[in-house]
Amino acid sequence: MYMWEIILFAFIYLFIHTYFVYPICIHYLALFKSKPNLPEYLPQITILIAAYNEEKVIERRIRNLAIQDYDHSKIEVLVGSDNSNDNTNRILHKLQSEYDWLKVFIYNERSGKAGVLNKLFEHVSNEIVLFTDANTEFDKDCIKNLVVYFSDISIGGVSGRLILEDENVDKKEGIEEKSYWEYETFIKRAEGKLGILIGANGGVFAIRKKYLEKIPISKAVTDDFFLSLNVLKNKMKFVYADNAVGRESVAKSVKQEFNRKVRFAATNYQTMIFFIQLLFSKNLLVSYAFWSHKVIRWFVPQILLIIFLLSLIYFHENSTVKFLLYLQSFFYLFSLIGFVLSLLKIRLKIFSLPNFFMISNIALAVGFIKFLFKKNSVVWETTVR
Repeated sequence: MYMWEIILFAFIYLFIHTYFVYPICIHYLALFKSKPNLPEYLPQITILIAAYNEEKVIERRIRNLAIQDYDHSKIEVLVGSDNSNDNTNRILHKLQSEYDWLKVFIYNERSGKAGVLNKLFEHVSNEIVLFTDANTEFDKDCIKNLVVYFSDISIGGVSGRLILEDENVDKKEGIEEKSYWEYETFIKRAEGKLGILIGANGGVFAIRKKYLEKIPISKAVTDDFFLSLNVLKNKMKFVYADNAVGRESVAKSVKQEFNRKVRFAATNYQTMIFFIQLLFSKNLLVSYAFWSHKVIRWFVPQILLIIFLLSLIYFHENSTVKFLLYLQSFFYLFSLIGFVLSLLKIRLKIFSLPNFFMISNIALAVGFIKFLFKKNSVVWETTVR
């Protein structure tokens, strides 16, 4: 076999591994883990919310916390407003007068979500710290089902299940994001059962206060990903609570989702640098999951480019490579058709799914360039949902 063939099929395997082999492997490994029998546990908790111009959702978010099936004498909610210039601050002050467990911090200079969370860390007084977003809504028993896992002292972090809903958006848009999220949830559920969850759901997760570490702001990172990996770095388990449900609306359009993915791609690469040691951890399962679920996935744009170029260059060498080139060409054509149809507000899954896949990977490529040239910022606008 020629060297170019070895390289070609090695990169094909990497692509297949990250999207298909790894999810299947981690799922079957998780089947050997039994469900834990957890006692009732209602610890003192602190809930943190960083908000910027959230007048449309902030009152609903706080009132949703107010109806949680939990002893509110054991809850404190800290909300930091990041120099909001709409009615967010006024709404928060009104709510603070209603709920004695709500504490509001108004910051007059923007520092981004990470900067706000770092400031709120200084006011945390309880052992368990729960992170959520202004646009997330918890099911009534979410908090109780999330924190019960901390009765096990080997667990340092717990992620809830985030469900993306689309009933208030155009039915021709946002569906692909929701479908992809269900695929991600399948993986997270298996990783969590093994205690090696690689990245919590940012709108609903909790960690022990002792594993809080200030989020870097000189170099933009993905805050929830950074906090999750820090728990694993400390050799603690990070699990997944399938019955601790938070809900969010999907982005209103693929364009908005593209901008969000570019932003998070850039910060994910930077976060990886901070935790490079986890790629070579003594816990081989953690390393396997980090490489397979995240790192290889983040380099799929480069992998696809190499596969296409090698297929194009060696097109006449054998029928397998010829078939491979045709397969790629048809996929990219379907993606292009899907893009054109999306502009016309027409959605057919056979075209929209390839289009979503390509847009996601183009976003990764753009994010990688931003990371290389340090163009990513710790401050950004909220995605319209």
